[in-house]
Amino acid sequence: MTIAPDSFDFVATLVRRRSAIQLDTGKEYLVESRLAPLARSAGAADVESYIRSVRANVTLHDKVVEALTTNETSWFRDRHPFNVLKDVVIPDAIARRGKHLKVWSAACSSGQEPYSIAMTIAEHFPDVRASIVATDLSEEVLAKGRSGQYSQLEVNRGLPAPMLVRHFERKGAFFEANERLRSMVAFRRHNLLDAPPLGGPYDVVFLRNVLIYFDVATKRDVMRRVRSVLAPGGWVFLGAAESTIGVDDIWERVPVAGGALYRPREGKAA
Repeated sequence: MTIAPDSFDFVATLVRRRSAIQLDTGKEYLVESRLAPLARSAGAADVESYIRSVRANVTLHDKVVEALTTNETSWFRDRHPFNVLKDVVIPDAIARRGKHLKVWSAACSSGQEPYSIAMTIAEHFPDVRASIVATDLSEEVLAKGRSGQYSQLEVNRGLPAPMLVRHFERKGAFFEANERLRSMVAFRRHNLLDAPPLGGPYDVVFLRNVLIYFDVATKRDVMRRVRSVLAPGGWVFLGAAESTIGVDDIWERVPVAGGALYRPREGKAA
């Protein structure tokens, strides 16, 4: 069953208003697939019926937005950013501020990214005291991250076996991040449209594979908020398909090891 155009427009408007993510025409399949589990759980006959109930019940709005904004994730996703973190960014931050590193992992989903950052630090910079703030819109995925528990299928998605052995403990059917990793990461609910989370200034901000969902004005607003909590000389990681070019000229693209990082240009105000 294909949802009616007005139902899609309602969901797209709701998601846009709450998260600034744009669901363009042609994404009806995504709405159906993401809302189908909610419809089944609510006992609705189909997604169309569920959307009608959502229209009449504002308490269901958050569930819909969370379902449509929970994105794909994996351990050490794309690998390259974590090599650059190890080889370039952390040594630079240590030289500037000493062995206390503050990181913001935005749109962290179920925690694989912030725990990958934590493992990079623990493996290569054991004397560094790291504080990683991991944020997302969805309380469901944040709860997963706080638990630190992942299934065999989940750890198979990019987590090297030696790191699994060193940093996780078997707990029944799950693997649980050890106490050190969990102590490095604080999970908080946060909307990128709101003021940045407390805990800065941040030496590093991971904002990967998020801007692609926003229009130019929203990208500019989000990046200005990031700038406001970035430590002097701090670095921002974006996704491989993302850039600040054409968004805001306060940012400088810095080629690094076959990729690029971003930092504010000298003399440019936020």
